[in-house]
Amino acid sequence: MRWLRRLLGRTRVQLDPGRQQALLQDVRHRYGPRAQVRFPDQVEALARLLDSDDGLVVAARIVSEAADEAHADLQAQAHDVHRRTGRRLLVHRRNYRPLWKEAGPALRWPLFALPCGFHPYAQVAAAVAVLGSLAPRLDRVTDPNPVLTRVFELLDLTTAGWEYGRVRVDTDAAALAGGLISTAGQVLAAMDDPPRLPPPVRELMRRNNTLDVHDPTGPRVVGRINLGARMRETLLV
Repeated sequence: MRWLRRLLGRTRVQLDPGRQQALLQDVRHRYGPRAQVRFPDQVEALARLLDSDDGLVVAARIVSEAADEAHADLQAQAHDVHRRTGRRLLVHRRNYRPLWKEAGPALRWPLFALPCGFHPYAQVAAAVAVLGSLAPRLDRVTDPNPVLTRVFELLDLTTAGWEYGRVRVDTDAAALAGGLISTAGQVLAAMDDPPRLPPPVRELMRRNNTLDVHDPTGPRVVGRINLGARMRETLLV
């Protein structure tokens, strides 16, 4: 494993599993919708809390748990659709877009109801921000390849949710998508041998659609986002 060989050739990073567990519990129980604090303020506070090598490990775990549980939820939904209607839905983690194109109205966007308790606009968004800001250190604490895969997976779920899953594009949603794109670019730039961009990203990069971004508390449009342009600017380096 090239990542492990590079890690062994570098100065050893001192990690504290007990500290990581304490951070994870703090992140899980003190933040999210019940905190009654604006999501951007939570993201800022969480990013400060996780600004360390142990915090970077926790951030990678949050992103991994969110992606794994979202995938399990979609598999369960697909099974339920098959049980009720006889209709078979294919759930592929590398590209969720065909699933959403085929069955969007029959599916529930999974990131709002993760069993782990992480909220996409709070803990997940903060973890993504930490992975981006500390991307040059990521390969000192873990293999960056599966982390990058999960970041792209969450980006796929987010954009498909907007297009097919009736997820409202507000400033919190746009911040999550922007953070996922930015972090993917930062992790790619820090890798010696970056992988190819996944199919849903390549598909969206061929577009130039602009979406309205709404105020989280009302119908007012407060901005616009062009996902294709943002991805091209960030990921084509």
